[in-house]
Amino acid sequence: MQIYVSGSVLRSGDGSIDHPFKTIQEAAQAAKAGDTVFVAPGIYREWVKPANSGTEKDRIQYISTSRGEAIITGAERLSGWESFENVWRVRIPNSFFGDYNPYIDEVKGDWFFPSEHNPHTGDIYLDGKSMYEVFDLSLCMHPHKDKRSWDPNFSTYVWFTAQEDGNTVIYANFQGKDPNEENVELSVRKACFYPEQTGISYITLCGFTVRCAATQWAPPTAYQEGMVGPHWSKGWIIEDCEIYESKCS
Repeated sequence: MQIYVSGSVLRSGDGSIDHPFKTIQEAAQAAKAGDTVFVAPGIYREWVKPANSGTEKDRIQYISTSRGEAIITGAERLSGWESFENVWRVRIPNSFFGDYNPYIDEVKGDWFFPSEHNPHTGDIYLDGKSMYEVFDLSLCMHPHKDKRSWDPNFSTYVWFTAQEDGNTVIYANFQGKDPNEENVELSVRKACFYPEQTGISYITLCGFTVRCAATQWAPPTAYQEGMVGPHWSKGWIIEDCEIYESKCS
């Protein structure tokens, strides 16, 4: 069976070509062995959790109808910034994050040795590019260019977070840009395409862009979670995908 998804529809349908689902997760709940899920171009802000397993002969395939243009992201748009001295500030009620707040959760695990501070699993993005977390408000206001960076000039685009009265407060230095006019996002989900259960086997993911998840460290001695992954399943094929800006690999 062929199942269709289009994020541009006003209302979710039954997954047919004339009445597609609005989210990929709806298709992931319905897809059975031998089915193909066709996903139209668009930005899908969701954690897709495949619910059913394919078989060696009859896989479940998830295919972007236009290569790279179906984008699964772990981030949400972040607006409502206010000016604070020479930086910007936004307050987000902790209830917004549900049971997982990546601006409280820290990167940790076996074989992870931070130089000073444990970074948070969350991240702030300017035009899809990860900014740099700092651990003192003064460093956010007066950042230093980091020559160790792959992009030293961008390393002065920094952010800092703190907890105040049940709110996650984020301060950011956009180097003169107005974040209320720019494309600013924050990662809020642990993964983008990753089953909750083990044994969801023989899945194909083809042609997607997958980006910006608040992933935890995955040491070789422990649980191997990731922005995209099979969760101890077998027979997966991940091909022709653009995968980037996961907090950890």
